[in-house]
Amino acid sequence: MEAALDDAAASFDPLRRTLTRVAYRMLGSVADAEDAVQEAFIRWMKADRAQIREPEAFLRRTVTRLCLDQLKSARRRRETYIGPWLPDPIVDEEEEEDVTLPLMLALERLSPLERAAFLLHDVFGADFEEVAETIGRDAAACRQLAARARSHVREARPRYTLEKERGLELARAFFDASRSGDMTALGSMLAADVSMHADGGGKRSAAQQPVLGFDDVMKFHKALAALFLKHGSELVRMSSVNGLPGFVTRESDGEFQTTAFEVEDGKITAIYVVRNPDKLRHLH
Repeated sequence: MEAALDDAAASFDPLRRTLTRVAYRMLGSVADAEDAVQEAFIRWMKADRAQIREPEAFLRRTVTRLCLDQLKSARRRRETYIGPWLPDPIVDEEEEEDVTLPLMLALERLSPLERAAFLLHDVFGADFEEVAETIGRDAAACRQLAARARSHVREARPRYTLEKERGLELARAFFDASRSGDMTALGSMLAADVSMHADGGGKRSAAQQPVLGFDDVMKFHKALAALFLKHGSELVRMSSVNGLPGFVTRESDGEFQTTAFEVEDGKITAIYVVRNPDKLRHLH
């Protein structure tokens, strides 16, 4: 039994990272992705591995099918979610840049099958025969699913190339201005149609609706600045957050928080803040 377990782990472990990336992009949750991958490992142990010619394709199919099952219950949970929902933040992982936070949010608007077809084919490079076998549709239907998904997410693709260092410089400037209360400096970084999205999940205070437009975002941050000056906000590190420039902080309640910025033409067009402690546990 122990030898069989070692054999299964030896062939599975090199693929675990890739499988976790598939699952996370399907689900937007680190914990749920890890659960799906662990269940796939259990099934891998029980499988007749000698008869499986392409272990990676087999395991990718297994993980995707598990995620499709999870998406049904995840969508029901999000119908009662308190405030805006954002995917769990992934920090300082270069490979995350192939699916940035805005694209993750665009994927939320797709059907589970559209999401699977798009991710498997467009992101992970699986051919449509594999996609068809994975989701139980023929290859022609999978092409249509991926095409529909592509048209829906096209607008979420970055239109401007932002050098990583420039992005982190802008994030650092935002941190300094927002925590010191320098509203002039803060305002100079924001686009006229800037929006702010904060995910507290009902566990920590956060705006219950997106804050839209320059004036309202400025008003919101003016109020926040007074709180930061009174209670403090510790910068943990500057980082990439789901492929966007941002930072991790520890706030006055001792909990982590991530802030990420969508930037176009040198101006911040969207601010994404995750405060829900359930989504930040993996950062510890």
